[in-house]
Amino acid sequence: MPSSDTLPFEATLHVRDTCLCLSAQRAARSLVRRFDTAFKPMGITSGQFSLLMSLNRPEPPVLGSLAALLAMDRTTLTANLKPLERRGLIETIANPRDRRARLLRLTLEGTTLLARAYPIWTRTHAEIDEKLSAPDDLRAGLMMLSASENNRSRGHPAV
Repeated sequence: MPSSDTLPFEATLHVRDTCLCLSAQRAARSLVRRFDTAFKPMGITSGQFSLLMSLNRPEPPVLGSLAALLAMDRTTLTANLKPLERRGLIETIANPRDRRARLLRLTLEGTTLLARAYPIWTRTHAEIDEKLSAPDDLRAGLMMLSASENNRSRGHPAV
């Protein structure tokens, strides 16, 4: 006889079939594997592609703004930057407005690699979009969830 401290198996099935968090985690793992495979010939991962792409901007960002954009803590971001810096794809430079802060930017080699990787991303992304019934709605919903979480973590009410 089940005690009040046990959970029926039906609850497990219910979570498996309806949990948005579990579904998002499974989909994220699948997407990461797919993009990692696509970027393998370039010698980068999907996470490294996103990081390099986030540095492709007119003005180099400071670490904190990059961490916020990528929804990463600074320590994790720093650990993810090190292999890219060792490969000569990115560099850290002094901030002329604040000597205590460091700016991050792509090197010529990093820019070249990113330009070669972008068509791979475009092709892989198009293949995934074709399989989804409403990819723009999915993107909008995910962005809304991310924005509301960012507002909440900064002490702002969810929108």
